[in-house]
Amino acid sequence: MKLQLLAAMALATPLFFASSVRAENPQDLQKLLSTGECVKCDLSGANLSGAHLIGADLRGSKLQGANLVGANLEGADLTGANLAGANLTSAYVTNVNLKQVNLNGVNFTRATIHDSNVYQASMNDLNLTDAEIFNTGIGIGGEDSSGPIIPDWK
Repeated sequence: MKLQLLAAMALATPLFFASSVRAENPQDLQKLLSTGECVKCDLSGANLSGAHLIGADLRGSKLQGANLVGANLEGADLTGANLAGANLTSAYVTNVNLKQVNLNGVNFTRATIHDSNVYQASMNDLNLTDAEIFNTGIGIGGEDSSGPIIPDWK
């Protein structure tokens, strides 16, 4: 009997851990996809690959490790969000408010980043391979003596 109980526990243990690996809140994900806004939501690890998040309101949301490959974030507001370790490969990041966002470890490979506000954003260990960056305060090789580019964000 003890052997059967031990075997059942050994088989069930991975199921408990599998649910904790996926961190996003399913209700938050559904809210974002149906309404285009999800302020202070938990979307950590969410699969938003190819999502059309044009004008989305994601202020203060948790998007650590999220998959945003090929996503369109044009005009989105991510003020104060946490995107640490997110994958934005080939994402369209134009006119996006990234003010005070944690962008540490974000993969921007082949991303298009134009006219976005990165004022006071944390940007350590970014992957900018083949990224197209225009009129946005992201650069390689140290500080820009002319100061940050800060569009008139309201």
